[in-house]
This record gives sequence, C-alpha cells and structure tokens, in this order.
Amino acid sequence: MRNILVTMMYDGSHFHGWQIQDNALTVQEVFQNALFKVIGENTDIKGCSRTDSGVHANMYCVNFHTNHTIPCKRLVAALNRYLPLSVAVTDAQEVDENFHARYNCKGKEYIYKIWNSEIRNPFLDGYALHYWYKLDVDLLNEAAKHFLGSHDFTSFCTLDNREKGDFTRTVSNISLKRDGDMVIFTIEADGFLYNMVRIIVGTLLRVAQGKIKPEQIPSIINALDRSKAGPTASPQGLYLNKVRY
Repeated sequence: MRNILVTMMYDGSHFHGWQIQDNALTVQEVFQNALFKVIGENTDIKGCSRTDSGVHANMYCVNFHTNHTIPCKRLVAALNRYLPLSVAVTDAQEVDENFHARYNCKGKEYIYKIWNSEIRNPFLDGYALHYWYKLDVDLLNEAAKHFLGSHDFTSFCTLDNREKGDFTRTVSNISLKRDGDMVIFTIEADGFLYNMVRIIVGTLLRVAQGKIKPEQIPSIINALDRSKAGPTASPQGLYLNKVRY
C-alpha cells in the first residue's frame, strides 16, 4: 500500500471550502472525483487544513493510500486532466505509510491581501479585500508584533464544535508590507484556530480606524473573550500560502 502526498493550489471563489458538504461544491469533492477517475479506487483523503468558502490556497496538501502503481509524475498530469481549471496539482510524492497531511504538519503560513485604494480594482474582486481608507502599515506592524510568541488565542477564534481543547498557538512570524496599493498581511504559526487569521486582520483594521490602540492588543489576547477583538474579515482576501512538514 502506497501513501502519496499531493500538493495543489486552488481558487476558492468557486467552492464552499475544502471539506465535502451535502449541498455545496467543495475542493475535496472535485479532487476526490478526479482521483477516482485516475486510480479507480475510493480512498480516504486527508487534507492538511480546513479552508472556508471563498478562501484560496497557493499551497494545499493531501495524502491518501492506494494500491495503484501509477508513477507520481504521471499522477500529477492525470489529476490535472480531470480537475477543473480552478484547481491544479503541482506535485506528488510517496511518503511514509504513517504520514498524515494534517497531523504531521509543523506549521502553516497564511497571507491576507488588502487592496488599499479609493478606487476598487475589478480584477481583484473576490481575491483581495477592498479597503479605501489609507492604512498606516507602520502602525499596524506595531500592533501585530504583540501576536508573536505563544498565546491562548480564544479571543481570536470563532467557537464551534470544531474547536476543542488547548487554544494555545505559537506565532513565529507576522508582518504587513505595502506594494503600491496592495497591502499584504503575512502570518506563520504552528497551527491556527477557526477564523483566527481573519479575526486578527479585522482587529488590525480596528487599529487602523483608531478604535483599538496597538498597546491594547495584549489585554485583548489575555481577556480570552471573542467580543473584545475586532470583527472577522471577509474570506476573499485569505490564502493558505505555505504548509511546512
């Protein structure tokens, strides 16, 4: 039995997230259908992360077990033949039989794109948040640095039955950079809670609006109270950017 790790990218605007749902099209469903056409087996596909409706991925990883003998290089080409244009497999490789795309993940990096201009960009509709008030990137970086390190991120999590146990996560990198009218927020951590990145972005936008001061961020973290943080930013600007094993 082979265990194969597949890396892909996808445009999330066409899907209701990764995980299969009864009444909505998801990335897992189209990948599963393409895989069946290639190997002729129904197999358990393990994804590296949940992504919500409208969220994109520059890198997403899955693994599955199969008895099929297709070489990995041919598997990439075969899957791309059957996948929609909004999804592309970039790599496939054999891994240890006990490897799990989610549980063996050591860290992930997300980016969030903000189109910071008075004029909307029609080519970025669904791919970046349009925020027309001028953003002070230096101010936002001053606030963002308080998220570095290990913290209980209860204040930055949408609580539901998906989140249980320890809410401590370690953020190893966080920054905002401007490239013309595009502001890109980057965050890397050993793991993320449900909506954690989008709530952090929403909170930083409250800082930009003067409703939260940068020095208040530690007290919001320590409050362990979702109502103390900012709103949940829209999903369209969010990208799973890197997965680290």
